[in-house]
Amino acid sequence: MEVIATDKGVPALSGQCKVTVVVEDMNDNHPGISIKSFQSPVKENIEVDTVIAVVSVSDKDSGDNGVVDIRIPENMPFKLRESSDNYFELVVSEALDREKVPEYDITFTVTDRGSPPLSDNETMTLELLDVNDNVPQFPQSFYTIRVMENNAPGALLDSLTAYDPDLHENQYLVYFIIEREIANTSMSMLFSISPENGKLYALKTFDHEIEKEFLFHIEARDSGVPPLSSNVTVHIIIVDQNDNTPVIVSPWRAHGSVVEEKIPRSTDKGSLVSKVIAIDGDSVLNSRITYQFLQVTDATLFSLDQYNGEIRTMRMFSYRDPRLQRLVVVAKDNGEPALSATVTIKLSTVETAVKAYSDMTEVPLEYDIFSDLNLYLVIGLGSVSFLLLITILVTIVLKCQKPKSSKAAPPCRNSVVSERNSFADSTLVSNDAYWYSMFLAETRKGKLVVRQPAPKGSRYIVSSLPRSTGLTETSGSAPSTLQALDREKQAVHHLVLNAVDGGTPTRSGTASVIVHVLDINDNTPTFYKEEYNIKFMDNSPIGSLVLQLNATDSDEGSNADITYS
Repeated sequence: MEVIATDKGVPALSGQCKVTVVVEDMNDNHPGISIKSFQSPVKENIEVDTVIAVVSVSDKDSGDNGVVDIRIPENMPFKLRESSDNYFELVVSEALDREKVPEYDITFTVTDRGSPPLSDNETMTLELLDVNDNVPQFPQSFYTIRVMENNAPGALLDSLTAYDPDLHENQYLVYFIIEREIANTSMSMLFSISPENGKLYALKTFDHEIEKEFLFHIEARDSGVPPLSSNVTVHIIIVDQNDNTPVIVSPWRAHGSVVEEKIPRSTDKGSLVSKVIAIDGDSVLNSRITYQFLQVTDATLFSLDQYNGEIRTMRMFSYRDPRLQRLVVVAKDNGEPALSATVTIKLSTVETAVKAYSDMTEVPLEYDIFSDLNLYLVIGLGSVSFLLLITILVTIVLKCQKPKSSKAAPPCRNSVVSERNSFADSTLVSNDAYWYSMFLAETRKGKLVVRQPAPKGSRYIVSSLPRSTGLTETSGSAPSTLQALDREKQAVHHLVLNAVDGGTPTRSGTASVIVHVLDINDNTPTFYKEEYNIKFMDNSPIGSLVLQLNATDSDEGSNADITYS
């Protein structure tokens, strides 16, 4: 709009200005969000970059107040992708897994860029459908089951249960034994597993002495489409029981009979009389045999080694010892309870010469030991002496060297003697004419340069005079004596008039004149600016002040009275 200011002079004068009122937007509208499409539930194996939903955003405000930003929580496997203006697609950014997160509550938050910003949100729930993507898992990859021999048929051995995190038919498991034949015998004839709960049973009685262990696999398969399965290795160990009595195999005798042995009466002390050997069909611990006398005619005459069953004489026979000796030896295993077997040995002494065998004597070997100790000592002493001699020679050489005195070299040609700012832009003056042929003063750079080598010991005195700056005279202008009157600048003028006659002596008179300058309407009303740009907020109430305009007029009276239109 144009605003005109008119005074009330004759003739009336006017001035004008241009006023532009820009209505500024106020951030008074909340941004909106609209879900155009949304699919739920979806399968958990949905591909990455698949569109789940399409949403649009809007804001009735303008400028930054109408610019809307949309976001979703950062810790989700989704992202927003702008498809067109104010339209966004929600797409899958990572692989989904229902077993970890079965559903997602996705909150869309829209915020404008106003000040203060306004926001709104909308939440939708995405449900995931299960697919058969998990293999049944056993708690262990290898099971070792210990079974006591002589077990009852149908005994429960262990429960092998697998876990499948899928849902419904995808998690229903069936167990079975993977067939394997051992000695033409199938595993299903020896063991049985419940297909519903994985409990493993023994179908027969096991004997450790015949079957010590079994190794086979059990498979767990779900009911999904396609079905998934996994297997586990089962190691059955048949644990031995002490169910076998020791059997004496030496000295051999018929069942229930007595062993008869003969021994010379001249037998020396420590001679071997007999050796009892027994075996046990049980395992290592249960089959460990120990021997001891159950009955002996003379306990001072014979000794029995409890581990190897050797019977030896403890002394030589005397004439008082009876000719017949009866020994009863028991062989006992290490089981719990222990089982045992006995043998009876009848010894009869006879008069028979026995050859004596002299013991072989060991002749110690003599050998010389050559030691290199003396050689090492000589080498070490020589090395230390050599190092000491080298140290003494180096010390003498260092002490004999004298430091060379350094002499200051005279300044050479074209070398800079002095470089300072104290005589920059100055004139160097010397009372010695020879000085000017020796040195070059570069006063613009503040340097003093040697032209040719100076004689040793020569001295020069140089003075520095600053260059003077010239002055420029300026001429003034005489003021005008006749000027147009302007009441706005000076409303009253005081004049003194001097009148001089031509007589002798001259006579003069003075008069004081006051000139009042009357106003005419010669000034146009003037605004402070020719153009006003005003920003005004929307939603302002009726009657709000938009702008206070003021025009000025240098005239006075009615010439200065202004009306606006």
